[in-house]
Amino acid sequence: MAEKKGRVFSGARPTGRQHLGNYLGAIRNYVALQDEYNCIYSIVDIHALTTMETTHDLRGNTIEMALDWLAAGIKPEESIVFVQSHVPEVMELHTLLSMVTPLGKLIELPTFKEKIKQQPKNVNYGLVGYPVLMTADIVLYRAEAVPVGIDQAPHLEFAREIVRSFNHRYQTDVLIEPQMKKTRVPKVIGTDGQQKMSKSLNNHIELAASPEETLARVKTMVTDPQRVRRNDPGDPDVCNVFSLHKAFSSEEEVQMVNTECRRAGIGCVDCKILLAKNLNAHLEPFRERRAELAKDPDYIWDVLYDGAARASVIAKDTMRDVRAAVGLPERKDESQ
Repeated sequence: MAEKKGRVFSGARPTGRQHLGNYLGAIRNYVALQDEYNCIYSIVDIHALTTMETTHDLRGNTIEMALDWLAAGIKPEESIVFVQSHVPEVMELHTLLSMVTPLGKLIELPTFKEKIKQQPKNVNYGLVGYPVLMTADIVLYRAEAVPVGIDQAPHLEFAREIVRSFNHRYQTDVLIEPQMKKTRVPKVIGTDGQQKMSKSLNNHIELAASPEETLARVKTMVTDPQRVRRNDPGDPDVCNVFSLHKAFSSEEEVQMVNTECRRAGIGCVDCKILLAKNLNAHLEPFRERRAELAKDPDYIWDVLYDGAARASVIAKDTMRDVRAAVGLPERKDESQ
């Protein structure tokens, strides 16, 4: 087996069952990275609190996300999979990093301004400090690389600035400046044909949905708005259904849809039925694995607890060095 290139960290907020946007944008990449890197994947439940007004579903959503990750092919025997709050050192590091982070930069980040618009009545301290906690997530585990899409690039660059500020202030090199591993993360548009696929917008297609549910959701997808009647020629380049065909259909079928749609040789209904068929075929192995894993929820928790134990080893080592660099008094268990 070839030697792996280094350590990768990535995290996602527990939103429950995952959808096609999550799969194409992150999960598929998580699985592929395992072949080349030592991967650490965190279900970041503390991050989720910044936008949640109730936590009734938090534990259930955590299990659902873990099920989807494992069913998709994340290997707990190779990668570390855990829940963010199970390694409390991340909160300590977040606090120490906040001491070197300018408030002005935090409130000027585009993502923060966007969140203010989305939840004007819930602009909490945690929301402001979200990028600092994200930085703590990454550097606590001494990850050399972080897979990011274009929308997350500013956050990672800001994380690099925080690391440089910390190392400069305390004249140390204890924190590793994470490198950006750019990924071709597609922007998966929802069934409404306009906005990014999202549970909150109810324009998503769940990975674990039944074949019948999947077909029903696909049938609601908005296609080329200029194609009103069956005999109208369409433009696949502006059709969301066609964009998903490119992800889940064969090259021959993609070419057929591309050609026939433009000359009205295939209608939108038939195009959607074909997509649903191929999507269900692609997800069938995933759904079978997921159903089998769901029979033993104790196993899922064991995976997450074991992952937290392995992550804690790295975290404790990092924090020992961080405290020493800052000049904090040694703890009793560190002075022996």
